[in-house]
Amino acid sequence: MQVLTPVGVLDRDKQLGVVRELTDIVAAAAGDPTLTSRTWVLISESPDGGWGINGHANTAADIGAAARAELAAIAAAKGKAG
Repeated sequence: MQVLTPVGVLDRDKQLGVVRELTDIVAAAAGDPTLTSRTWVLISESPDGGWGINGHANTAADIGAAARAELAAIAAAKGKAG
């Protein structure tokens, strides 16, 4: 499994957490706890402007703004449901 992040987003503790959580998710989804010893997670960092989505090379600021907008939309939808 490969994870692509903007440069510098994950400090060492976050890298360890991402790898552990994704490894556990793969094993749980497969229903095979032995997969944890065979699951590889590759963390790659993309330079600013090196993350292309929908034909546009995004900066870290672009990605952050999109993530914040998505989180706000999710929160708004939860507020309407409650």
